[in-house]
Amino acid sequence: MTDLEDLWDDLPVGKPPTHDILRAGRQATAPAASKQRHFLVKPLLTAGLATGIVGAFLAGTLVDGGDGGDGGSDSDAGGAGEAPSHVAFQADLETAKSCDELLETYVDRGLGRVTAWGWDEPYNPYWEDGPIIAEVRQFSRGASDAPLDMDSLHLGYLEQANDRATFGTASKTARQENSDTGTNVQEIGVDEPDLVKTNGDLLLRLRDDELVVYDVTGERTERLSSVDLEGLEEGEIMLAGDQVVAVGIDDHAPRVRTAYGAGSRLGTRVLTVSIADPEAPEVVEDVAYDARLLSARQHGDAVRLVLSSGLPDLGFVRPTNGRSARKALATNRDKVEKSTIEDWLPTITANGEDPAQLLDCTDVAIPSDELTLDTVSVVGFEAAAPAEVDAIGLAGATDIAYESVDHLYLAASPSWGNGLDCIGCIGSRILPSVQGGSTYLFDFKVDGTRATHVASGEVEGAIADRWAMDEAGGVLRVAVTPTSETGNFNSVVTFDRDGQDLVEIGRLDELGRNEDLKSVRWFDGLAILVTFRQVDPLYAVDLTEVERPRLIAKLKIPGFSEYLHPLGPKRLVGVGEGPSIGGRGWGAQVGLFNVADLEDVHRMNVQRYASGTNALAGADPRSFTFINDHRTILTVIQRSGVGYLSVLRIVDGELRNRMVQVEYGDDVDQVRAVPLPDGRVVLVTGEDVEFFDLRDRS
Repeated sequence: MTDLEDLWDDLPVGKPPTHDILRAGRQATAPAASKQRHFLVKPLLTAGLATGIVGAFLAGTLVDGGDGGDGGSDSDAGGAGEAPSHVAFQADLETAKSCDELLETYVDRGLGRVTAWGWDEPYNPYWEDGPIIAEVRQFSRGASDAPLDMDSLHLGYLEQANDRATFGTASKTARQENSDTGTNVQEIGVDEPDLVKTNGDLLLRLRDDELVVYDVTGERTERLSSVDLEGLEEGEIMLAGDQVVAVGIDDHAPRVRTAYGAGSRLGTRVLTVSIADPEAPEVVEDVAYDARLLSARQHGDAVRLVLSSGLPDLGFVRPTNGRSARKALATNRDKVEKSTIEDWLPTITANGEDPAQLLDCTDVAIPSDELTLDTVSVVGFEAAAPAEVDAIGLAGATDIAYESVDHLYLAASPSWGNGLDCIGCIGSRILPSVQGGSTYLFDFKVDGTRATHVASGEVEGAIADRWAMDEAGGVLRVAVTPTSETGNFNSVVTFDRDGQDLVEIGRLDELGRNEDLKSVRWFDGLAILVTFRQVDPLYAVDLTEVERPRLIAKLKIPGFSEYLHPLGPKRLVGVGEGPSIGGRGWGAQVGLFNVADLEDVHRMNVQRYASGTNALAGADPRSFTFINDHRTILTVIQRSGVGYLSVLRIVDGELRNRMVQVEYGDDVDQVRAVPLPDGRVVLVTGEDVEFFDLRDRS
């Protein structure tokens, strides 16, 4: 049997209707009353009422569906002894008992953050902990009486830019599918926003702020219609039935300026478009939040957002020729002490109505002071009703959100371990969201639009991104990188729920000592990790016994893989960088690995590209597509502003490449190869949407 025939047998054609099965399961098991506990947001009355009895009642109705009975308790969420309602917190998280208590927490922690320059001191990365920055720190907090010569300080600003599992089967990889809407996602059953979506008959693409609808049932793609999505910037879309949910930056929100310089817009916009009539799409809902988007995921018809509010703009002053640093500090501290709860909590604005408070004070949990001050909101809604929300909050910063089919994990990581706080640094790992060398973990059970906190924990080390987290069989697995609390190596750590705690039950250290963790891919009883310094060590870690992770194999090859994509139980593809064609310089590379025997992992073949090329899948896996029926990989390669589609056919264990020039400039990031259920592929570029012939006619 040839390698191709062997591979074909391992990768059966067709895929199970995972999306439909999961949605049917949720509908079958959900309490009937849970579908009735969503209430349309209403305008906030006044600042005074919001902190009084009437305002508290309204805020509770907005978020947790209180019916005026027992303060919003979920009498219909389950019987005695069952899981708490979606507004409940457990473990180390306790909710505020009142708005006054929550405000006191914000103010106390805020006073520890405010300086003569506003939130935290100005920071220059070249100073680190040298004498200049130390002097600024001391003086800005009133700890030094020495005069501060501002003219001698060149202050730079950094731009803000279910049971415990012991798997009985042998460790092996499994084929990764695109979602039902055509996006290459991290988790099957959890869809992600993208620039392009399809239901098999229609293809939707978002180009700037224009949503365009195409018919893809014929021999050629046909543009049917379009609609402008006003107020949306850097948007992406999700698709649920005949509803398109577009989410992105609120173009009407103000830009925020902190001690770290000019930041992004402090706002998220959600526009729902009905495509019931594909020739006349219509914007039917317009919802805005005054918070930044951390994550957006879709489970069937339910959409979940994780938002970060950052620290409020309280109109701080700065030292000037006529205002000393000490006076500026006193003024700024006074502004923090006089702040109101409305300054700290996010708002939601639905369909042009007045803003309403998104979170009831008693639905906001107060975490450890180790977390940077922030307000993170977890918001769920049905795609057809984005103004009817379930929302809970955390008065602390988290920078990573990972979602499995039934759990949401928020992680507050020390990032690079440089001991700095992050002030709402969304989409950036420049600064950490927690002090020290440990990552804090918060586990939420998700059910439809609801999220219920069920456990918390911490792990020594830093988590690089959501791809370094995974859940299987109720066990959380994470890959951590070095911090001050670890040795200079990477690790795989497993966690189980013990009551209300996430408890470490297994650990494997010494993975890539003095090397950077580049990529991770998880399977039921297996983890594949790639680290890099001079060569590319690829590690296979056996997780069938979660209490005893075991290193199975280690493979060293030139270069590294930034994205790993499983083709089945015998093959794995790694996309990254390495020695270019001819060995002169570095460029993109794609490696085909044999993982049939995990104790003998080896690279079967490698496709090298020209020096200076870059594989976009390393930063954005959505630019990678595997067409199983044709054993063909489609991935975007860029060089000097020109984008190419690399068409890689797997033939007898080799990668046979064909390069197709498809785009230029910034539009290269928009290139997508979208598989349709009938086996055809649509190529989406900056200007065109057309079928792509996978056959090589040269």
